[in-house]
Amino acid sequence: MDTALSAERLEVMKHLGKDLDGLIAEYLKPIDQNWQPADFLPDSRNEDFFREVKLLQESCRDLPYDYMAVLIGDTITEEALPTYESWLMDVIGVNQVGEPESGWVKWVRAWTAEENRHGDLLNKYLYLSGRVNMRAMEVSTQYLIADGFDIGTDRDPYRNFIYTSFQELATNVSHRRTATLAKKFGNPHLSKICGVIASDEARHAKAYKTFVSRILEVDPSEMVIALEDMMKKKIVMPAHFMRESGVKMGDTFAHFSDAAQRLGVYTTIDYIEILESLLVEWELGTLGGINEKAEKARDYLMALPSRLRRIADRTRIPELAYEFSWIS
Repeated sequence: MDTALSAERLEVMKHLGKDLDGLIAEYLKPIDQNWQPADFLPDSRNEDFFREVKLLQESCRDLPYDYMAVLIGDTITEEALPTYESWLMDVIGVNQVGEPESGWVKWVRAWTAEENRHGDLLNKYLYLSGRVNMRAMEVSTQYLIADGFDIGTDRDPYRNFIYTSFQELATNVSHRRTATLAKKFGNPHLSKICGVIASDEARHAKAYKTFVSRILEVDPSEMVIALEDMMKKKIVMPAHFMRESGVKMGDTFAHFSDAAQRLGVYTTIDYIEILESLLVEWELGTLGGINEKAEKARDYLMALPSRLRRIADRTRIPELAYEFSWIS
């Protein structure tokens, strides 16, 4: 990004950052009042601990293979938070020299702290389930953090907030569907776990969508152009480099995505519907005060869902043909 554009982005971020304490209070919960992983897991201090673990394992025994694959993949994704925090801290306007305690720094830290509970809870649950090769899963998590990722946003706050808006909505869909399926498979305990995580993701999505809405008020043309760029690249999930030991980077994620499609947890249609919801949320169709380049970008974006639906109609989902190292 050139120097002039970076300076403009910095000014907009400073403008938005004036009200971040209010947004933190609205979209994140006070730590002492928030749920913690221990609230949903057997307490090892209790005499009934081993009996409760046995019941937990019995409730997981008949969960389908694809369901376990998706749940493990979701866990690995949530566990890679060190990558996500370091990425957001480097965004223009977040962690500026001389402002180590800026509103944006507080936001990133507080958001990360809420997100961190998701991986902790799912990891411990899977450990107790007796269905998972934990070492293989942990290897995949370490690879994902060590390999990093490239989501096509660079240090641009506009592209980053578009990405996080989309990604938080996608994870909400995924966790909400795993909650519904867990109940269907006779595991209300796991359903509740996935449900509280989905609820967090929904709140976080509202926050990032609000950031984009506020940027559209002060710099609409550049934001629309940034949205076009992100959608042309396609929004890739943060775990798209996911891999297992001895497996080529990205291949494991492809198999994980296939499992999610077969199960109906997160599909191509969901991707399209998230895009449609964002175009409505940000009122792109009626947005005024944009330049000619942004007008062309808007035309592309408004026509994109129909184009993607035509492609989705021709897409075939592979049948189950892959064995994950994670599942015993």
